[in-house]
Amino acid sequence: MPEPLAHTGAQPTAVQMTAATPSGLYLITPERLTGIPLLSAVDDALGAGARWLQYRDKGSDGTLRRATAVALAKLCRQHGAQLIINDDLELALAIDGAGLHLGRDDGDLAAARARLGADRVLGASCYGDLQRARDALAASASYVAFGAIYTSASKPQAPAIGTAVLAEARAAGIGPRVAIGGITLERAADTLSTGADALAVIGDVFDAPDIAQRVRAFCAAIDAGRAAL
Repeated sequence: MPEPLAHTGAQPTAVQMTAATPSGLYLITPERLTGIPLLSAVDDALGAGARWLQYRDKGSDGTLRRATAVALAKLCRQHGAQLIINDDLELALAIDGAGLHLGRDDGDLAAARARLGADRVLGASCYGDLQRARDALAASASYVAFGAIYTSASKPQAPAIGTAVLAEARAAGIGPRVAIGGITLERAADTLSTGADALAVIGDVFDAPDIAQRVRAFCAAIDAGRAAL
């Protein structure tokens, strides 16, 4: 079981990162979960085989966000998973080894790369814009995320752009490509076959009655989808 959050300013232990980029199942934490319920859900997901986790929380205060990030970093280290911090360069730098994901208004990619160094993962949201994806990779992004691919309950205001952008990006040699928005287990194989390298998922895992079972099902569907390519 995950330990309670410790509100501490101590430097957390390093999370071992590699030069790898997201592939397969890429989980994003839901903002409705905080504290021990979040840590328990993530522990279940990582224990079932998820190996990429993005911590996204735009609502909590800085002290809670740091304590949560430290706790998530420990869980990722225990499970051999990679931790990405959404939209907070300073927090990513504080959690030694963690990667960073930036959206359109979240900061300059080249400046973030300069501070992160060459070895940490840096992701960029590109929506449906191939030129934005090219520019992000030119600024040393590690991967580009496209979406919302389908209508998303997490971001209902985001227009669904469909899977064609994934195929276009693959054909143009733009990648690695992460698909986000409305990704469900039933859509996993089709989304991979169209051109996604990784599937970013929030609700279809964290709202499942059995998170571990859902993660195992996703991993099996992803393996089957890759084998069919």
